Formats: sequence, structure tokens, C-alpha cells
Amino acid sequence: MKTFTYERVNSAAQAASSAADKPGSRFIAGGTNLLDLMKLEIETPAHIIDVNGLPLDKIDATAEGGLRIGALVRNTDLAADLRVRRDYAVLSRALFAGASGQLRNQATTAGNLLQRTRCAYFYDTNQPCNKRQPGSGCAALNGYSRQHAVVGASKACIATHPSDMAVAMRLLDAAIETVDPQGAERTIPIAAFYRAPGDTPHLETVLAPGELITAVTLPPPVGGAQLYRKVRNRASYAFALVSVAAIVQPDGSGRVALGGVAHQPWRVEDADAALPQGAQAVCKHLFADAHPTRENTYKLLLAERTIAAVLTEARA
Repeated sequence: MKTFTYERVNSAAQAASSAADKPGSRFIAGGTNLLDLMKLEIETPAHIIDVNGLPLDKIDATAEGGLRIGALVRNTDLAADLRVRRDYAVLSRALFAGASGQLRNQATTAGNLLQRTRCAYFYDTNQPCNKRQPGSGCAALNGYSRQHAVVGASKACIATHPSDMAVAMRLLDAAIETVDPQGAERTIPIAAFYRAPGDTPHLETVLAPGELITAVTLPPPVGGAQLYRKVRNRASYAFALVSVAAIVQPDGSGRVALGGVAHQPWRVEDADAALPQGAQAVCKHLFADAHPTRENTYKLLLAERTIAAVLTEARA
């Protein structure tokens, strides 16, 4: 691990300001992703800003009838919250499907959203990776790509976003609150939060340098049957091959989002409108621009069958 300086902060504004003053800084809370990457020297921040002391660990009701989730709320606490389990069950289910109990106890809401989109070639520093070293190439394009993206990727990167929580947040139309080094606050719809990889896959979100996530807000609950199904190589501690988050109303309408298939949580609003017509119609919209490799074409059929299973369960 490269040497670095360390700082604890007392306010969100101080954290953002410090990050702006010290180029190469990174925020740390749970550290479940960042520390791993630092040990491999894939991430080499010059300065670490510890935000664990900030009062951002509460879940509060909003005036509009939704919830405001502090950036430091741990995944276990969020999944177990009675309001989340009652009104946003898909979020609770997605969180419990993620990682392991030990990681969920430590991982935070903001950190979960900010996990690096990555693959095995990203971790292997002997292989070219545009995400790790911009302009070096993508080893996955001609390599083993069973786990990789089938839609929303580019010739520069075909990695998939690892978060289960983010898929549910995308389904729920969450919004992300931030503060920048000048103290200005803004709210970013999650639909606009993640960048498409394009030619710059190392730029994963629209956050500016030093901008700190302070909370995630959920709109008022929409009811319906809320389900999350994750298909993976083993029963726990594995990323999704395909995951499906869905809300299905009694009349058959609803919405659907996928994980494990794209560079970000994948939702297409036209696919939501096709939900009453069944899984095949939904997938026609979700994968209209799909470009699978020879090794991951199976994901298209796996997604269709998983959506069909979720719809059957919801309607039952």
C-alpha cells in the first residue's frame, strides 16, 4: 500500500473543502471497496479524509412522505429499518442479497453507490484496463467475458456495476444529495448519476472533484408487490450474473430494473410500460441496443427468464 496522509473532519463542508485543497484525496467511511483497491495499489490516494464522524447516519421521514437516508447509514441498518421493510421492500431485499453480513455491517449507503465498476481484468495489474489506466486498452474485450456487460457498455469497457442496492435505488427513483467544496448543495436524480463508459470509463459518476454525498432521498412509496431476485454463481458473497428488481401493481403495471448486465443499474422506462405484456416484451426494450460477447449472450435469456419468474411470483 502506498503511503498517505490521514484526516478526520467534523462537517460535510470541511470534508469537501479539504478534498479540494489536497488533490488526490479520497473520502473513506466503511472502506469495504477502497481499502481493497489500496492494498492492490489500484487506488493510490495521497490523502484520506475520514467522514465517519459526520452526523449522516440517520433515516428520517421527508415532508413529501418519503425517506431521507444519511450517507453513513450502514447497509444492515438500512435493510432492517421497519419503514424500509414495509414501504420499500425491494430495497431491503436487494441489500440483504449483497456481499456478506460482515460487509453489510460496515458498508455505507454512499459507499455502496460509489463502488468502482470493475471486473477481474481491473484487478489484474498485468492486464490493460482503461478504467485503471486510461488509454491502455480493455483486456476483457478479447478475454473471458462471461460476467461482463451485454448492454450500455462501450469499446473501452464492458465491466458491470456491482451494487445490488443501486439497482433498487434506480427502480425507486432515488435522488442523491451532495455538497461541493464551495458549500453549494445539489440533488442528482439517480438516473443521471452514473456516466456511460464511452471513451472515459474511469469517470464513473457525475460528481465533481471534492463533491461529497450527504444523503439519498426516496420518493413516497408506490406500493405493489416489490421483489428482488439475484442469479449468481454461488449463494452468497458473489456479484450478480443477472439481478431483477421489480414493483408490480395489482393491475399488472409497474417497473423493472436490472443489475449484472450493464455499466450501471439498468432501467429503460419503455420497458416499464411493457410490463403487462410479459417478460419477452420487457426484454425487447431493455436489450434493444445489446451487444453481447460470445461468452455472455446467455445473459439475455437468463434475464428474460428471471423477469418472468419475478412477475409470476409478484402476481401470485
